Amino acid sequence: MSLIENLQWRHAVKAYDPSKKVSEKDLNTILEAARLAPTSSGLQPFRVIVVENQELKEKMIAGALNPEVMRDSSHVLVFAAWDSYSNEKIDQVYDYHTDVRELPRGRFGSYTDKIKEMYGAQTPEEHFAHTARQTYIALGFALAQAAELKIDSTPAEGFSNEAVDEILGLKELGLKSVSLLYLGYRDEEKDWLSTMKKVRVPMEEFIIKN
Repeated sequence: MSLIENLQWRHAVKAYDPSKKVSEKDLNTILEAARLAPTSSGLQPFRVIVVENQELKEKMIAGALNPEVMRDSSHVLVFAAWDSYSNEKIDQVYDYHTDVRELPRGRFGSYTDKIKEMYGAQTPEEHFAHTARQTYIALGFALAQAAELKIDSTPAEGFSNEAVDEILGLKELGLKSVSLLYLGYRDEEKDWLSTMKKVRVPMEEFIIKN
C-alpha cells in the first residue's frame, strides 16, 4: 500500500485488545523510523522511552484521559525532550557526528559556535519549547511506520506529565515528557471509531495557494 493509503487506513484507536502484542521486530522498525526523523541542527534533542511493563503502565494512567487505552495497549512510547540546551550537549552530539564520519572533532565548530550563541541567549523555557516541537516530527514518522505495518496507534497528550516524569525518572536524565504513542491492535468490538468514516478538512479548504 502507498503512504496515503496507509494514512487513510489508520485512526486513533479507542480500545485495544490486551491479548495481542506488537512483535519486537515491528516495534524496533517503528522506533527506527522515529530515530531517523529530521531534527533542528541534527541535534535529536529528545529520547523515546518504551514502556511495556504492565505495572508501570498502571502507575502512569493516573491523570490520563483514556486510561483504558493506555492500560490495554501493547506498548507506550514516551517522547521526552531535553529540558534545555547546553554547550556540552551540543559538543557531544557533534563529536559523535564527526567520529562516525571519520572527520576531525571541531570540523563543524563555526556552526556549533553560532547555535551555542543563539541558545545561550534564550531561557530554559524557550529551550524546552523548541526541543518539545522536535518530538512531534518523530511522532509523525512513528505513526506512519506503524500504519505501514498495520499496527494500530493512538497519539496522546492527555496524561499527567508530572506523574510520567516522576515514574520514569526523567528529571534525572534531563528530560521532560511531551507526548505518548500507544501501540497495539484494536479491539474490534469496543473500538467505536473503527466503523466511522475518516474525516478531514476538504483539500480545497485545507490548502491555501498564493
